[in-house]
Amino acid sequence: MAPPRRSLSPGRRAWLRFRANRRGYWSLWIFAVVFGLSLAAEVLSNDRPLVVHYEGSTYWPLVRQYPETTFGGDFRTATDYLDPFIRERLSQGANWAIYPPNPYRFDTINYFAPSPNPAPPSRVNLLGTDDQGRDVLARLLYGFRISVLFGLALTAIGVAVGIVAGAVQGYFGGRIDLAFQRLIEVWGSIPELYLLLILASLFEPSIWILLAILSLFGWMGLSDYVRAEFLRNRQLEYVTAARALGLSSLQIIGRHVLPNSLTPVIAFLPFRMSAAIVALTSLDFLGLGVPSSTPSLGELLAQGKANLDAWWISLGTFAVLVGTLMLLIFVGEALRDALDTRKG
Repeated sequence: MAPPRRSLSPGRRAWLRFRANRRGYWSLWIFAVVFGLSLAAEVLSNDRPLVVHYEGSTYWPLVRQYPETTFGGDFRTATDYLDPFIRERLSQGANWAIYPPNPYRFDTINYFAPSPNPAPPSRVNLLGTDDQGRDVLARLLYGFRISVLFGLALTAIGVAVGIVAGAVQGYFGGRIDLAFQRLIEVWGSIPELYLLLILASLFEPSIWILLAILSLFGWMGLSDYVRAEFLRNRQLEYVTAARALGLSSLQIIGRHVLPNSLTPVIAFLPFRMSAAIVALTSLDFLGLGVPSSTPSLGELLAQGKANLDAWWISLGTFAVLVGTLMLLIFVGEALRDALDTRKG
């Protein structure tokens, strides 16, 4: 007699449906690995060695700044580890140094480059340099990290505010729902770009100001989906039974209605994150985003537009941006399929 089959939980079935979508499953892994590498950008791409052994002593330039006199230089200024003199001192005799795979930081200017800037790809700079002599590969790595972290932060804030606003509208309905809908209509009619232009003229652009402004508008689209789910679920029998048992509105929302209304929220997370990355890139391209000294994909695209002969700037940035958006879209499609209970 065959053993009875175990029934799978809804979460397990959703995970199996997600894994069945091979494109989305592997896109999630690729995105996670690349993002994990970008979090270690200081170790992978830096103009300071990871560790230096000089004249019997060990130094850690990655976490501490050493003057040039420490390694036989003449000045007490910060050591330039790209200087040929310093590199020669660190390679003499028993001295040695371990450099990152890419020996440039996002703001490092290679004064010893063999070609004028912007320099094409070479063994010295694998993806070339920009018009200021900064390594394109390093700026792409750091810029990708900032874009993803910004997208995660903006998505998290938008999801939190959108869930609260949609839950209040959908669960209570009536005049509360009507008042919220009129408020959203008025708030959504404010021209976001004009507001950014005004604030850019009043304050120095920063990623925190951008995050605050975009968070003011980023929750409205999601709140509509949450509101619709709450309007549907609040009429079901289990909610009526919970009210009859004496549970408060907060308990019913948190224990019963909200867990059954998160399907559109989860399915739209990758798409909202990709929209946040595109928004940051677009604002940086227009000069309304982060300061020019901050590594940014939009700033690199603007440099590529200004230097059409330096094709390597636009090509590398375009590949990173399109690749990131494609991975997020594939993950979003897989999540949508995984949460579709009509699929086996």
